[in-house]
Amino acid sequence: MPHQNSDDDSDTQNNEVPVSEDVFLSETYAGMTLENIIDRTAELEHLNELVMLHIKKAGGLTSTESYFSLVQPVLDLLEVEIRIRYHQGITCREMKLLIQDWIDEEIADLNKNKGN
Repeated sequence: MPHQNSDDDSDTQNNEVPVSEDVFLSETYAGMTLENIIDRTAELEHLNELVMLHIKKAGGLTSTESYFSLVQPVLDLLEVEIRIRYHQGITCREMKLLIQDWIDEEIADLNKNKGN
């Protein structure tokens, strides 16, 4: 009796998962750094705008340590926001909008509190 490959065909069909190129996490999320996410969403310039506002509000920089003491809390807050709002299957566009919205809110808060 000849060997039939009908099982092979059905296994292949059942195991194939269509992957949209827009699915943000075609890479493993756990392995992505905040830097990877910012690069992938092209939000570095926007994030830099927020960082520069923090530096200006602080009166400038005096050392590398002062830079990191201003920037690290901003990056930590953004990372927390991403962890809170992340959901499985999030698209790159959704992630970009999540980051854009957070940065815009932070900039608005800084500008609102400029006089204080």
